[in-house]
Amino acid sequence: MQAETVEGMPGRYWHRIDDGRIQCDLCPRCCRLHDGQRGLCFVRARAGEQMVLTTYGRSSGFCIDPIEKKPLNHFLPGTPVLSFGTAGCNLTCKFCQNWDISKARALDRLQDTASPEAIADSAVRSGCRSVAFTYNDPVIFLEYAVDAAQACHARGVKTVAVSAGYICAEPRVELFRHMDAANIDLKGFTESFYRNLCSARLAPVLETLEYLRHETSVWFEITTLLIPGENDSATEIEALSRWVMERLGPDVPLHFTAFHPDWKMLDTAPTPPTTLHMARRIARGIGLRHVYTGNIHDPEGQSTYCHGCGARIIGRDWHDLTAWHVTANGSCAFCQTRCPGVFETGHGTWGRRRRGLAVQEIGP
Repeated sequence: MQAETVEGMPGRYWHRIDDGRIQCDLCPRCCRLHDGQRGLCFVRARAGEQMVLTTYGRSSGFCIDPIEKKPLNHFLPGTPVLSFGTAGCNLTCKFCQNWDISKARALDRLQDTASPEAIADSAVRSGCRSVAFTYNDPVIFLEYAVDAAQACHARGVKTVAVSAGYICAEPRVELFRHMDAANIDLKGFTESFYRNLCSARLAPVLETLEYLRHETSVWFEITTLLIPGENDSATEIEALSRWVMERLGPDVPLHFTAFHPDWKMLDTAPTPPTTLHMARRIARGIGLRHVYTGNIHDPEGQSTYCHGCGARIIGRDWHDLTAWHVTANGSCAFCQTRCPGVFETGHGTWGRRRRGLAVQEIGP
């Protein structure tokens, strides 16, 4: 079979091995490729004697979202974030809810082109306080994400990675060095869940979480999609919550979100709200201070409470802010206890709107 001809920007994190193949060292899959072959992610490929990223500068679309949709509840609340992704993924989650993008195996999914500088300029022009690399995992388009992040920082725009955290140690340092915030999908808390539903391993994700907590200043929050019969038992939720408490501390926000049937799990029932309420009770009982529910209507479970006096300091209804009792330095307006996170004077008013955006290149 004739090797595919692939084109793209030179990629980092690979080495040549003795049998003539090159090995990708970006994520724990360590794909080993002959000329013209692509990794499991589909977007990193061997072209001659190097690795290339085939999606550099190409996107599946740009949208302005509420930052709470990432979800991030303690990072510039109420503000708009310019969000975009590319194609492909380095996990094979059977429950993927962005499968049309992350599972894409045809680059004609990528309708928009944009340089890093154009992305930063569009964020400034549209009033976005941050840019999020999301919809599919920025790990697999690291070079593009890093260049875009640098362009954003040069314009005073913050950056957000929405990721499964499935990345090797060396590229992990580079990626998150350029991020101000992250949401990490902790998809379950057993090796069997990761192996059977994601074709992956749990341990590297936990390593990423500990790295973020103990070796960076990146603000991060965690999301776990609870899937009936797979990772929603009280025992597993307790184990996950206890690990977060003991290894990351009580201040890392944890979001439990509801599954809806999608991709290869169309026969699995949606997550009942009672499961999310149970998960929140368990996690809060263990000592986690900021535990949220998502993908359901639950103003109580989506609001932020002061861990000092118990007052509701940020009210939320879906992605709308309905109450604000936070001082300019991020403290409770009632008792002055510091609320962990990244806050500015006041809050944004973007609400739950979602708006498409055409990114245009900067003229000469």
